[in-house]
Amino acid sequence: MSLEQELFQRSGSQCELCGSKEDLQVYAVPDSPADVENHILICGTCKEQIEDPEKTDPNHWRSLNDSMWSPVPAVQVIAWRLLNRLKTEGWPQNLLDMMYMEEEQLTWAKAGQSTGETSGGVVHKDSNGVTIEAGDTVVLIKDLPVRGSSMVAKRGTAVRRVSLVHDNPEQIEGKVEGQQIVILTKFVKKV
Repeated sequence: MSLEQELFQRSGSQCELCGSKEDLQVYAVPDSPADVENHILICGTCKEQIEDPEKTDPNHWRSLNDSMWSPVPAVQVIAWRLLNRLKTEGWPQNLLDMMYMEEEQLTWAKAGQSTGETSGGVVHKDSNGVTIEAGDTVVLIKDLPVRGSSMVAKRGTAVRRVSLVHDNPEQIEGKVEGQQIVILTKFVKKV
């Protein structure tokens, strides 16, 4: 049986990432150890978005909610890499928090990540110079008036599960008293 036939049989003739049955092709997982099965069956849409991050549609990847639980290590590795690429969206961080991988699979997944890839090279740092990641909790270090509102975000307020502003390293977003606001990183301290 050929590799392609095996993959079609294993996947039930559908993309192992999004479930599509159209334009299926064999995909070799980059940066794979030599001794593992490193091929998966994916659709053209998934392949295009994996290979060209500029074409990434975050909503397409909501299917990772299911595929990250695949028993196939290569599928788990690609799901982990994609969730890390998208974690500034907020929801992928929740999936990453739930995802479990064996140590050798996690090492394999990390082998394909380059530093700065997840935020496009933009690094967010708090008032002490500590790097802030999407999903972190920060504390306000001064009272901040919220523009367009009479609300004042008080010093000491914890802002949980922050998201990063992709193109500005001095801004993050988070909810304070139920309202989504933009916060300058110089006024927060990572917890």
